[in-house]
Amino acid sequence: MELAGAGVVVTGAGSGIGAALATRFAAAGARVVVNDLDATAARTVADRIGGHAAPGDAADPAEVARLVEIAYGRLGRIDLFCANAGVAPGGGVDADPDAWDSAWRVNVLAHVHAARALLPYWLAAGRGRLVVTASAAGLLTLLGNAPYSVSKHAALGFAEWLRATYAHRGITVQALCPQGVRTPMLAGGDGQLDADALDPAQVADCVVAALDGDGFLILPHPEVATFYTRRATDPDRWLRAMNRVQQGLDAAADGR
Repeated sequence: MELAGAGVVVTGAGSGIGAALATRFAAAGARVVVNDLDATAARTVADRIGGHAAPGDAADPAEVARLVEIAYGRLGRIDLFCANAGVAPGGGVDADPDAWDSAWRVNVLAHVHAARALLPYWLAAGRGRLVVTASAAGLLTLLGNAPYSVSKHAALGFAEWLRATYAHRGITVQALCPQGVRTPMLAGGDGQLDADALDPAQVADCVVAALDGDGFLILPHPEVATFYTRRATDPDRWLRAMNRVQQGLDAAADGR
Protein backbone atom coordinates (compact mmCIF):
# COMPACT_ATOMS: atom_id res chain seq x y z
CA MET A 1 0.00 0.00 0.00
CA GLU A 2 1.15 3.54 -0.75
CA LEU A 3 1.43 5.55 2.46
CA ALA A 4 2.14 8.92 0.85
CA GLY A 5 -1.15 10.82 0.99
CA ALA A 6 -3.00 7.93 2.63
CA GLY A 7 -5.61 8.55 5.31
CA VAL A 8 -4.64 6.64 8.44
CA VAL A 9 -6.16 6.25 11.91
CA VAL A 10 -4.24 4.77 14.84
CA THR A 11 -5.91 4.02 18.16
CA GLY A 12 -3.93 3.82 21.38
CA ALA A 13 -1.46 6.16 19.69
CA GLY A 14 -0.55 8.31 22.67
CA SER A 15 2.44 6.10 23.52
CA GLY A 16 4.20 2.82 22.75
CA ILE A 17 3.49 0.96 19.52
CA GLY A 18 0.65 3.28 18.56
CA ALA A 19 2.77 6.41 18.82
CA ALA A 20 5.55 4.70 16.84
CA LEU A 21 3.10 3.68 14.13
CA ALA A 22 1.67 7.17 13.86
CA THR A 23 5.16 8.65 13.69
CA ARG A 24 6.35 6.20 11.04
CA PHE A 25 3.25 6.65 8.88
CA ALA A 26 3.51 10.43 9.03
CA ALA A 27 7.19 10.26 8.08
CA ALA A 28 6.14 8.28 4.99
CA GLY A 29 3.72 11.03 4.00
CA ALA A 30 0.47 9.69 5.42
CA ARG A 31 -2.17 11.96 6.92
CA VAL A 32 -2.69 10.57 10.41
CA VAL A 33 -5.49 10.80 12.97
CA VAL A 34 -4.14 10.06 16.44
CA ASN A 35 -6.58 8.50 18.87
CA ASP A 36 -5.97 7.78 22.55
CA LEU A 37 -8.00 7.71 25.74
CA ASP A 38 -5.43 10.17 27.14
CA ALA A 39 -6.35 13.40 25.35
CA THR A 40 -3.11 15.16 26.28
CA ALA A 41 -1.02 12.27 24.95
CA ALA A 42 -3.02 12.17 21.71
CA ARG A 43 -2.53 15.89 21.14
CA THR A 44 1.17 15.72 21.98
CA VAL A 45 1.79 12.99 19.40
CA ALA A 46 -0.43 14.66 16.80
CA ASP A 47 1.34 17.99 17.22
CA ARG A 48 4.75 16.33 16.94
CA ILE A 49 3.97 14.48 13.70
CA GLY A 50 1.72 17.08 12.10
CA GLY A 51 -1.36 14.90 12.49
CA HIS A 52 -4.86 15.34 13.84
CA ALA A 53 -5.78 14.49 17.44
CA ALA A 54 -9.08 12.73 18.05
CA PRO A 55 -9.10 11.63 21.70
CA GLY A 56 -11.64 9.06 22.80
CA ASP A 57 -12.34 5.59 24.13
CA ALA A 58 -11.63 2.90 21.53
CA ALA A 59 -13.78 0.50 23.59
CA ASP A 60 -16.91 2.68 23.39
CA PRO A 61 -18.96 2.01 20.22
CA ALA A 62 -20.38 5.54 20.08
CA GLU A 63 -16.93 7.09 20.42
CA VAL A 64 -15.48 4.78 17.77
CA ALA A 65 -18.26 5.73 15.37
CA ARG A 66 -17.49 9.37 16.11
CA LEU A 67 -13.76 8.76 15.55
CA VAL A 68 -14.45 7.29 12.11
CA GLU A 69 -16.72 10.22 11.24
CA ILE A 70 -14.08 12.72 12.38
CA ALA A 71 -11.40 10.94 10.38
CA TYR A 72 -13.47 10.92 7.20
CA GLY A 73 -14.27 14.60 7.76
CA ARG A 74 -10.61 15.54 8.15
CA LEU A 75 -8.99 13.11 5.73
CA GLY A 76 -11.68 12.48 3.15
CA ARG A 77 -11.01 8.75 3.35
CA ILE A 78 -9.55 6.10 5.64
CA ASP A 79 -7.16 3.83 3.78
CA LEU A 80 -5.71 2.20 6.90
CA PHE A 81 -7.11 1.79 10.40
CA CYS A 82 -4.75 0.44 13.06
CA ALA A 83 -6.81 -0.96 15.92
CA ASN A 84 -3.95 -0.82 18.37
CA ALA A 85 -5.43 0.17 21.74
CA GLY A 86 -4.95 -2.51 24.37
CA VAL A 87 -4.71 -3.21 28.09
CA ALA A 88 -2.90 -5.83 30.15
CA PRO A 89 -4.62 -5.92 33.55
CA GLY A 90 -2.82 -9.06 34.75
CA GLY A 91 -3.79 -11.96 37.00
CA GLY A 92 -4.96 -15.52 36.60
CA VAL A 93 -8.33 -17.13 37.26
CA ASP A 94 -8.47 -15.06 40.43
CA ALA A 95 -8.21 -11.77 38.50
CA ASP A 96 -10.83 -9.24 39.45
CA PRO A 97 -13.96 -9.37 37.25
CA ASP A 98 -13.27 -5.76 36.29
CA ALA A 99 -9.90 -6.87 34.87
CA TRP A 100 -11.60 -9.47 32.69
CA ASP A 101 -14.21 -6.94 31.60
CA SER A 102 -11.58 -4.35 30.72
CA ALA A 103 -9.53 -6.88 28.71
CA TRP A 104 -12.62 -7.98 26.82
CA ARG A 105 -13.84 -4.48 26.04
CA VAL A 106 -10.50 -3.00 24.97
CA ASN A 107 -8.66 -5.99 23.51
CA VAL A 108 -11.62 -7.53 21.67
CA LEU A 109 -14.74 -5.39 21.39
CA ALA A 110 -12.77 -2.32 20.32
CA HIS A 111 -11.93 -4.20 17.11
CA VAL A 112 -15.57 -5.16 16.64
CA HIS A 113 -16.65 -1.54 17.05
CA ALA A 114 -14.02 -0.38 14.56
CA ALA A 115 -15.06 -2.94 11.95
CA ARG A 116 -18.72 -2.07 12.40
CA ALA A 117 -18.02 1.62 11.83
CA LEU A 118 -15.59 1.13 8.93
CA LEU A 119 -17.17 -1.61 6.84
CA PRO A 120 -20.02 0.43 5.33
CA TYR A 121 -17.47 2.91 3.92
CA TRP A 122 -14.96 0.28 2.85
CA LEU A 123 -17.46 -2.08 1.24
CA ALA A 124 -18.91 0.81 -0.75
CA ALA A 125 -15.42 1.79 -1.92
CA GLY A 126 -14.30 -1.81 -2.48
CA ARG A 127 -11.13 -1.35 -0.45
CA GLY A 128 -9.77 -0.79 3.05
CA ARG A 129 -7.09 -2.14 5.35
CA LEU A 130 -7.39 -3.00 9.04
CA VAL A 131 -4.37 -3.86 11.18
CA VAL A 132 -5.32 -5.45 14.50
CA THR A 133 -2.72 -5.47 17.27
CA ALA A 134 -3.26 -8.96 18.64
CA SER A 135 0.13 -9.83 20.23
CA ALA A 136 2.08 -13.08 20.14
CA ALA A 137 -0.01 -13.95 23.20
CA GLY A 138 -2.90 -14.39 20.77
CA LEU A 139 -0.95 -17.01 18.84
CA LEU A 140 0.71 -18.68 21.82
CA THR A 141 -0.06 -17.69 25.42
CA LEU A 142 1.30 -15.43 28.14
CA LEU A 143 2.00 -17.17 31.42
CA GLY A 144 0.88 -15.20 34.43
CA ASN A 145 -1.72 -13.10 32.61
CA ALA A 146 -4.94 -14.91 31.79
CA PRO A 147 -7.13 -11.90 30.87
CA TYR A 148 -4.54 -10.62 28.41
CA SER A 149 -3.79 -14.01 26.85
CA VAL A 150 -7.43 -15.02 26.47
CA SER A 151 -8.56 -11.67 25.08
CA LYS A 152 -5.70 -11.54 22.57
CA HIS A 153 -6.67 -15.02 21.34
CA ALA A 154 -10.17 -13.63 20.80
CA ALA A 155 -8.78 -10.58 19.00
CA LEU A 156 -6.86 -12.84 16.64
CA GLY A 157 -9.96 -14.98 16.09
CA PHE A 158 -12.00 -11.92 15.13
CA ALA A 159 -9.30 -10.70 12.76
CA GLU A 160 -9.23 -14.15 11.11
CA TRP A 161 -13.00 -14.07 10.75
CA LEU A 162 -12.92 -10.64 9.13
CA ARG A 163 -10.19 -11.72 6.72
CA ALA A 164 -12.07 -14.87 5.70
CA THR A 165 -15.35 -13.01 5.32
CA TYR A 166 -14.34 -9.87 3.43
CA ALA A 167 -11.08 -10.54 1.57
CA HIS A 168 -12.87 -11.01 -1.77
CA ARG A 169 -14.55 -7.62 -1.32
CA GLY A 170 -11.31 -5.66 -1.14
CA ILE A 171 -10.85 -5.59 2.62
CA THR A 172 -7.34 -6.53 3.81
CA VAL A 173 -7.07 -7.55 7.46
CA GLN A 174 -3.69 -8.14 9.10
CA ALA A 175 -2.80 -9.14 12.66
CA LEU A 176 0.22 -7.63 14.36
CA CYS A 177 1.62 -10.18 16.83
CA PRO A 178 4.83 -9.04 18.56
CA GLN A 179 6.29 -10.54 21.68
CA GLY A 180 7.76 -8.10 24.19
CA VAL A 181 7.96 -4.45 23.16
CA ARG A 182 9.45 -1.72 25.34
CA THR A 183 6.24 0.12 26.12
CA PRO A 184 4.51 1.35 29.28
CA MET A 185 2.36 -1.81 29.13
CA LEU A 186 5.38 -4.11 29.35
CA ALA A 187 6.99 -1.98 32.03
CA GLY A 188 3.89 -2.53 34.14
CA GLY A 189 4.10 -6.31 33.80
CA ASP A 190 6.41 -8.92 35.24
CA GLY A 191 9.28 -8.22 32.83
CA GLN A 192 9.46 -11.81 31.52
CA LEU A 193 10.13 -10.63 27.98
CA ASP A 194 12.50 -7.74 28.66
CA ALA A 195 15.58 -9.53 27.28
CA ASP A 196 13.97 -9.97 23.85
CA ALA A 197 11.89 -6.81 23.82
CA LEU A 198 11.96 -4.61 20.74
CA ASP A 199 11.72 -0.85 20.54
CA PRO A 200 8.32 0.37 19.30
CA ALA A 201 10.03 1.93 16.27
CA GLN A 202 11.26 -1.53 15.21
CA VAL A 203 7.71 -2.84 15.37
CA ALA A 204 6.49 0.11 13.31
CA ASP A 205 9.11 -0.64 10.66
CA CYS A 206 7.86 -4.23 10.47
CA VAL A 207 4.30 -3.03 10.00
CA VAL A 208 5.28 -0.66 7.19
CA ALA A 209 7.13 -3.49 5.46
CA ALA A 210 4.09 -5.75 5.83
CA LEU A 211 1.85 -3.14 4.21
CA ASP A 212 3.65 -3.81 0.93
CA GLY A 213 1.88 -7.17 0.86
CA ASP A 214 -1.24 -8.71 2.32
CA GLY A 215 0.15 -11.46 4.57
CA PHE A 216 -2.18 -12.00 7.50
CA LEU A 217 0.37 -12.30 10.30
CA ILE A 218 2.85 -9.51 11.01
CA LEU A 219 5.58 -11.01 13.21
CA PRO A 220 8.25 -8.56 14.42
CA HIS A 221 9.79 -11.49 16.32
CA PRO A 222 10.30 -14.09 13.52
CA GLU A 223 10.73 -16.94 16.01
CA VAL A 224 7.04 -16.65 16.85
CA ALA A 225 6.27 -18.41 13.56
CA THR A 226 8.30 -21.41 14.71
CA PHE A 227 6.62 -21.48 18.10
CA TYR A 228 3.20 -21.19 16.47
CA THR A 229 3.96 -24.11 14.16
CA ARG A 230 5.09 -26.27 17.09
CA ARG A 231 1.97 -25.40 19.03
CA ALA A 232 -0.26 -26.33 16.10
CA THR A 233 1.47 -29.56 15.11
CA ASP A 234 2.06 -31.00 18.58
CA PRO A 235 -0.05 -29.15 21.14
CA ASP A 236 0.56 -31.65 23.93
CA ARG A 237 4.34 -31.33 23.64
CA TRP A 238 4.05 -27.55 23.44
CA LEU A 239 1.87 -27.40 26.55
CA ARG A 240 4.27 -29.63 28.47
CA ALA A 241 7.09 -27.25 27.56
CA MET A 242 5.06 -24.24 28.67
CA ASN A 243 4.21 -25.95 31.93
CA ARG A 244 7.93 -26.54 32.57
CA VAL A 245 8.47 -22.82 32.12
CA GLN A 246 5.66 -22.17 34.59
CA GLN A 247 7.25 -24.53 37.09
CA GLY A 248 10.49 -22.58 36.78
CA LEU A 249 8.64 -19.35 37.44
CA ASP A 250 6.92 -20.87 40.46
CA ALA A 251 10.24 -22.09 41.83
CA ALA A 252 11.83 -18.68 41.35
CA ALA A 253 8.90 -17.02 43.09
CA ASP A 254 9.24 -19.42 46.00
CA GLY A 255 12.97 -18.66 46.29
CA ARG A 256 14.04 -22.20 45.44
